[in-house]
Amino acid sequence: MPNNTALRRYHGAVWNEPIVMEQSRAGRRGLRVPAVEPEVARVAGPLDALLPAALRRRAPPALPEMSEPDVLRHYLHLSQETLGMMGISLFGTCTMKYNARVNEALAARDELAQTHPRQHPDTLQGTLEIVHRLDLALRELSGMDRFVFQPAGGADAAYTHACLTRAWHAARGEGETRDEIITTIQTHPCNPATAATAGFKVVTLMIEEDGYPSLEALKAVVSNRTAALMINNPDDMGIYNPHIKEWVRIVHEAGGLCFYDHANFNGVMSKIRARELGFDACMFMLHKTFGAPKGGGGPAVGAYGCSEALAPFLPGPLVVKEGERYALQAGAADGVGRVREFLGNVQQVLKAYAWVRAMGSEGIAAASDLSVLANNYMTARLKQVRGVSVSHPHIEAPRMEMTRFSLQPLYEETGVSAAQVQNRMVDFGVDAFWLAHEPWIVPQPFTPEAGEMWSKEDIDYWIAVLETVCHEAYTTPEIVRGAPHRHAIGALGGEALEDPQRWAMTWRAWQRKQARAREAAA
Repeated sequence: MPNNTALRRYHGAVWNEPIVMEQSRAGRRGLRVPAVEPEVARVAGPLDALLPAALRRRAPPALPEMSEPDVLRHYLHLSQETLGMMGISLFGTCTMKYNARVNEALAARDELAQTHPRQHPDTLQGTLEIVHRLDLALRELSGMDRFVFQPAGGADAAYTHACLTRAWHAARGEGETRDEIITTIQTHPCNPATAATAGFKVVTLMIEEDGYPSLEALKAVVSNRTAALMINNPDDMGIYNPHIKEWVRIVHEAGGLCFYDHANFNGVMSKIRARELGFDACMFMLHKTFGAPKGGGGPAVGAYGCSEALAPFLPGPLVVKEGERYALQAGAADGVGRVREFLGNVQQVLKAYAWVRAMGSEGIAAASDLSVLANNYMTARLKQVRGVSVSHPHIEAPRMEMTRFSLQPLYEETGVSAAQVQNRMVDFGVDAFWLAHEPWIVPQPFTPEAGEMWSKEDIDYWIAVLETVCHEAYTTPEIVRGAPHRHAIGALGGEALEDPQRWAMTWRAWQRKQARAREAAA
């Protein structure tokens, strides 16, 4: 299919912006705080009496002194210089969806933002209703019996399951012997990592010819030491394991639990339900599937759902409906305890609930269809780009919502790596693609995911940019190797990141290390 998409002229903003501490000027202020009124001082007492001496600073904090316009201009410049999340972002495995501004406005309303989790439940009825209603919606999508939203992301939800697994087996008198968790090399790394963190031995199955481990490989590792299977399906190559129900049966017969990591739920939502496949628990990432924003450990939420048998071990408090009112129910004494404070990040729960209500069952089904359609359209197009290959090329079945590609042919023929292609693509106003979770099964990988939100025009433009960069790699590779060229920051050497004498995380450390460097140079 010929590519006739015209590339736009693009150049990122370049401000050569100093860091905020370098712009500080002594005595400059954005706000002048008036002196305390005498009447207030009489009631409140002296300032020193309001704060214990042990909590007071010995010296004022080193904060930048700036006017309000200076601060606004500084952060506007920084936002304009951002290389990522500003263009077309087909960020596979992390499902970047549009985060509706109306949801941000709702979450910022005083009815939610100004409440406190220690208020009496009678004063939180609206918030508790939203939490409970999203719980019911996710039960419908998964078949599970109860959801909690405490976990701060997918890895936290996987860890929650590892803890529940340990508690469940301990309650059955098998806590000491059930010490192995089975996963696969293509399952998201948070599953083996959290299993190991919870004290389990991890058994990892390798990918075979069909794109997933065989039943024979699974049968060879299950035993009376098996505590659980933790797996995602489809994986990041877009391949769905059609034998998944048999996998669950084998693990259950061995006495283990089964956990479905639904990180890649986009392509199968409304099509399958984890409980109907036999799974005991699952998790959804609200920031991947349900339109809540993503952020490293901040606004992320891993919704954890489980069967009735596991529900007694859930972390509390749980939101329950009693008649027409909502109440908080403490976690069981033999449960896993809290994995995060209170109910978790309720603002993100609200945004996910708004997404579910806005989409409805028909919209969710359509989004799933569009996600699979867009991915297979991209797969057909990208397979025609010189230098690109697809994982397991002999598998002709449609992929799900993402496909793992490889730039290994390009690398072998030009010496240009996938990371260098990433850097060059941002010169055309699209975001750098995602490579792959470690360890790399496919060399020089990249994993785009269109989801349901990107238009055909956006997808075509993204493909045109990749095709252009690959052509440059064959004709003028030095352009790609030296990228990015149209941004505030060019290609960076990574050696400083390995040198603790050079990188700094604070202004104080930066000053100290720069002074040391100047002394050495002198």
